[in-house]
Amino acid sequence: MSTKRSGLFIGGLLVGSAIGAVTGLLIAPRPGKETRQILKKSADALPELAEDLSSSVQLQADRLSETAIRNWDETLIRLKEAIAAGLEATQRERQTLSESEAEVSSPSRPPLR
Repeated sequence: MSTKRSGLFIGGLLVGSAIGAVTGLLIAPRPGKETRQILKKSADALPELAEDLSSSVQLQADRLSETAIRNWDETLIRLKEAIAAGLEATQRERQTLSESEAEVSSPSRPPLR
């Protein structure tokens, strides 16, 4: 779960940084021409920023997927072990019951009528 949180944090940090930069440029006391040039440079950098964000999200998704698969495999192993233990206990109980029934119906005791 910590990898999911860190991925969300990194994504939020990148998006927040981009929004903060654009807002700062729009609010800053500069002439319009300068502001437009800066905005153009920022807009030119957006594809790279989007690619970085995409790569980061993909990396986090891959890590999450690997973790989920590993957890699923571990759960499946524990489930198989539990089923095997249950089957073994059932067989032991059946054997115990059949032995106790054999003792009850042994020829040394007179039959019940």
